[in-house]
Amino acid sequence: MIKVWIEAMRLRTLPVSVAGVLAGTACAIYCGGFNTLPFIISLFFAILAQIASNFANEYFDFKKGLDKKGRAGFRRGVTEGDIPPKAMLGATLGVLAFDCLLGLSLIYWGGWWLIPVGIAIALFALGYSAGPYPLSHHGLGEIAVIIFFGIVPVCFTCFVQTGDWENIWSLTFPVGMAIGLMGANVLIVNNYRDVEDDRAAGKHTTVVIFGRKTMSNVYFFNGVIACILLVWVTIARFPILWQAGTLLYLNFHYLLWTRMRHSEGSELNPLLGKTAILMFALSLWLIAMTALH
Repeated sequence: MIKVWIEAMRLRTLPVSVAGVLAGTACAIYCGGFNTLPFIISLFFAILAQIASNFANEYFDFKKGLDKKGRAGFRRGVTEGDIPPKAMLGATLGVLAFDCLLGLSLIYWGGWWLIPVGIAIALFALGYSAGPYPLSHHGLGEIAVIIFFGIVPVCFTCFVQTGDWENIWSLTFPVGMAIGLMGANVLIVNNYRDVEDDRAAGKHTTVVIFGRKTMSNVYFFNGVIACILLVWVTIARFPILWQAGTLLYLNFHYLLWTRMRHSEGSELNPLLGKTAILMFALSLWLIAMTALH
C-alpha cells in the first residue's frame, strides 16, 4: 500500500518544485540575504503543494473518466483500483490543508499579504485538473507551470529571505522565467507521451492541440531561451567560467530533445525524470555559483 501512494506522489517530477526554491535561494544568497528557516519552510511548502496537485490530478482525472488501466505513463493507483477514490480525495485535501498551515508560518518573514499568494497556489494545485475549467485540459498547463513552478517560487523564496524586491526585474524574475520554462518541459514530455490517450479522452493538452512535432520544438526552444535568460542575468555578475553550468545544461538538453523525438509510450518516462533532474542540477549550480563567488 505504501508503494502505491509513493507512486501517486510521482517522485520523478518533484525536482521541479525543489528547483524553483533552490534557484530563489541562489538569488537570495547573491543579494546577501540567505535565511535557513524560511528556506527550509519554502522547500517543504513547494514539495507538498506539488504532491497535493499530483494527488488531485489523479483523483479528478479518474472521476472524469480520462484515465484508463495500463496507460503508458505513471501507474495511476485510483484507476488501477489500488487506492479508493475517497482516500485519494482525502489525501489531496489533507496534504493541501497541512501545506496551507505550513505556508502561514512564512508570514513572519514576508508579511500578511502573502496570504493571497498562498490562496492562489492552493487554487492552482486544485485548478490544474479540477473545477469548471481545468488548466491542464485546455492547453494552459505549461503557462501555469511557468508561473507556479518558476516565477512564483523563485521570486517569493528570495523575498521571504531578503525582505525586499530590489533585484526582481534584473535577477529573480528572469531566473524564475528560466526555471519555469525548464519545468514546462517536464509537462511537455508527459503530454507528448500521453497524446493519444488524451486525444481519445477529449483532454486538450498543448500536444493534442498543436501536435507532437510543434511541441517537441517548443521543448527545445524552452531550454534555449532559459539558458539565454540565465546567461543574461549572470554573465556580468560572475566570472565567465561559471557559464560552464549553463553550457552543460544546453548540451544535455539537446541530447534529451533528440531522444524524445524518437521515443514512444513508456520509453518517454525516463526522459521525463531526466528533464526534471536536469533543471534540478542547474539550480544546484546556481546555488554553487552564488555561494562560492
